[in-house]
Amino acid sequence: MRTLLLALLLLPLLLGGCADNQGHSQAVVLLVDTSGTYTAELQKAHAIAKYLLGTLRPGDSLCVARIDTGSFSEKDIVQKVTFDGRPSMLNQQKRAFIKALDEFVSSTKSSSFTDITGGMLQAVEYLAETGSPRRTILVFSDLEEELAKGYVRDFPLEMKGCNVVALNVTKLRQDILDPRKYKKRLEEWRSRIEKGGGSFRVVNDLDRLERLLGS
Repeated sequence: MRTLLLALLLLPLLLGGCADNQGHSQAVVLLVDTSGTYTAELQKAHAIAKYLLGTLRPGDSLCVARIDTGSFSEKDIVQKVTFDGRPSMLNQQKRAFIKALDEFVSSTKSSSFTDITGGMLQAVEYLAETGSPRRTILVFSDLEEELAKGYVRDFPLEMKGCNVVALNVTKLRQDILDPRKYKKRLEEWRSRIEKGGGSFRVVNDLDRLERLLGS
């Protein structure tokens, strides 16, 4: 009887602890541009993904997906995982993730077009499925969208609750000739994401990766 009473008294604390862990979980999607010459940057994306593997905790989710000609597709997901709380399982998950990353970097060929919007849509869909309260999309791209004929992407994005961080936004030749084009490209993405209810910032200093998941 005393054992049952003690269990009943502890139950709210146990349930509260579970709820707290869930409330602090987060989900991250790393979108990697594979178009044109940007494939030369893939080793940097690989390093970012490995950093995330070492930073995220049990209960968190991580997904790496490519941006190519038609990015709104499950086939563009390189690897995804929700981290297990058991150390042995967690280590297995990380090894499998690194193996998939290595294969992705070594085998990826340049795509002809850059469907960034499609990648965003795929990322939002994945984040919603995780149910995580903290949702981050890391976009490793020069943010120059170029669509193949027939692709329709000129519509509002639903980004509510998503923190979008643009990484390694390299300057194109046209940007060097006219810096206003670079600033315009960033502001157009900022406006589009913020109008959809999300937040947007740029992190080009990859030596300070601790800023990726910060506010």
